[in-house]
Amino acid sequence: MSDAVIGDLENKAARCRRNVLRMIEAGGAGHMGGALSCIDIAAALYFQVMKVDPANPRLPDRDRFILSAGHKCMAQYAVLAERGFFGKEVLDTYGSLNTKIPGHPDMHKLPGVEANTGALGHGLSIALGMALGLRLEGKKSRTFVIMGDGELAEGSNWEAAAAAAHYKADNLVLFVDNNGLQIGGKTTDVMNMDPVGDHFKAFGWSVTDIDGNSMKEILDAVGKVPFTPGKPSLIVAHTVKAKGISFAEGVAKYHYWTPAGDELTQAIAEVDARIQKTEEAKR
Repeated sequence: MSDAVIGDLENKAARCRRNVLRMIEAGGAGHMGGALSCIDIAAALYFQVMKVDPANPRLPDRDRFILSAGHKCMAQYAVLAERGFFGKEVLDTYGSLNTKIPGHPDMHKLPGVEANTGALGHGLSIALGMALGLRLEGKKSRTFVIMGDGELAEGSNWEAAAAAAHYKADNLVLFVDNNGLQIGGKTTDVMNMDPVGDHFKAFGWSVTDIDGNSMKEILDAVGKVPFTPGKPSLIVAHTVKAKGISFAEGVAKYHYWTPAGDELTQAIAEVDARIQKTEEAKR
């Protein structure tokens, strides 16, 4: 992938981070940490990888995206808004009554959302059903999933992992947002599922590891799926919680963030500077 394409996507990801902060500003709080760790992946998928059409969100042969870790929905909302699925003014309703962008994604309220998620451990099962359905219909579409490393302890994930391998669902691509933190602390302390890749390999998946905040590595990995024909693909994306906000990066308490003092002002300034930097790099 060319440097120009990567630079443009980095700019879009920075703008999506700014959209997340816009929602925090509107609602006063939110699950910011995980949203910012996975937002580079979501931006790469929606702007470069997936076949989607904001003017026709129900396009029959579209690629599907499932955010299994539904509490990270600000990442999906930010990217959908930036991609043009709905007006950015909707972001200013985050945290309000009857908003189209609630604390977990709702497919009945917002175009571009394929499934209601948030009960952790369900997204992979839903995505597998979609992938198998697309194959039965003879469509070349793919299904992409982002799962949090903190939800790997849910047993339903492993039923879906086994079924995906058994049914040779090589149109299914899973990203594990491996930021090492969850609401209760380090994932290795709460429920250690390391090494993540080896677990999935044992279930019959093909696996690769990347820096999940590197646009180049994200695109390089997706460009190679399926890694093995006849096998579902896992991309273990090693990310940083709250990536892009210096004082919050890798700090567990920013899993859910209620800004204190001048934190929001500082965060906005940092992201705006990043947007400006990526704009200048494009010139």
